Amino acid sequence: MKYASFGKTGLSVSQVVLGTGNFGTGWGYGADPDVSTAIFNAYAEAGGNFIDGADIYQFGESEELLGTLLKGRRERFVLATKYTQGAQPNADRLVIGNSRKAMVASVEASLKRLRTDRIDLYWVHWPDNVTPIEEIVRGFEDLARAGKILYAGLSNFPAWRLSRAVTLAELTHSVPIAAAQFEHSLVHRDPEVDLFPASHALGLGIVTWSPLGGGMLTGKYRKGEKGRAEGLGGKVFQAENSEQRTQVLDTVIAIANELGVNPGQVAIAWSGTHGSLPIIGPRSVEQLADNLAALSVELSAEQIHRLDTVSSLSPSMPARTATPWARAAAQIVA
Repeated sequence: MKYASFGKTGLSVSQVVLGTGNFGTGWGYGADPDVSTAIFNAYAEAGGNFIDGADIYQFGESEELLGTLLKGRRERFVLATKYTQGAQPNADRLVIGNSRKAMVASVEASLKRLRTDRIDLYWVHWPDNVTPIEEIVRGFEDLARAGKILYAGLSNFPAWRLSRAVTLAELTHSVPIAAAQFEHSLVHRDPEVDLFPASHALGLGIVTWSPLGGGMLTGKYRKGEKGRAEGLGGKVFQAENSEQRTQVLDTVIAIANELGVNPGQVAIAWSGTHGSLPIIGPRSVEQLADNLAALSVELSAEQIHRLDTVSSLSPSMPARTATPWARAAAQIVA
């Protein structure tokens, strides 16, 4: 495992993040405690040190499992979790959304489930389109001063809101917005238009989710497997529903055959060339091993060009990060 500085923080984090959305079975789809434990331990043994969770994952069960798994080794990991949607499917309106009240209630509940006294990186999971950015920034500052969180981040926010939050935090000398998280893969490259350039310019740590397009880029759905296509009600799943997506997957498979690896490993390796830390969210130890094998995949400049070209955005949405400076920014230091 290689490590890199996370944005402008002093954190040294592993080149892939372990997403814990599959830790637990509260959603009716996921990994039981024994399997979750095996996944966590295997990731740690491989050198991984960045854990990404959320209160909503498995309706709180994921955080509860993490609380048990971190016992005795808490300081070996950067622990991140999120709030917005609440941990219960019928959560009261006052504890969902991004208000300061919801933020405080959520962080206290997460701390109890995680069995820790502070969260290293606390994310707003989604914009609620109601709470002012000023309220979020002030709330983060209050939590940091109380010792509840160390770093703050925004997940799935548009670039303009992200930029405004960073600026407000700077002007008010509040705890900085240190990181951005958003979806990015060969079948979802829209963030390259604005989120990547903004995040790089602002010096943010970048975490990207669903590098496999919800599993589509593994090619398994062509073989009749269901996985996330049905397991999560079709959420966080990218269907092979266009000529371009078919060409993208064909190219991924062709390059995988050239390298003697799996298609998913090619997709993860490509994702890591954009200056971000991709999240892997395995549901089994076998999936974890397959995902981690992507760290050994070395794509040639010609192969990267083929993948960039076949997955390129329309002319009105240029893929701006496919530039020399962006590729250079993506280099992971040993």
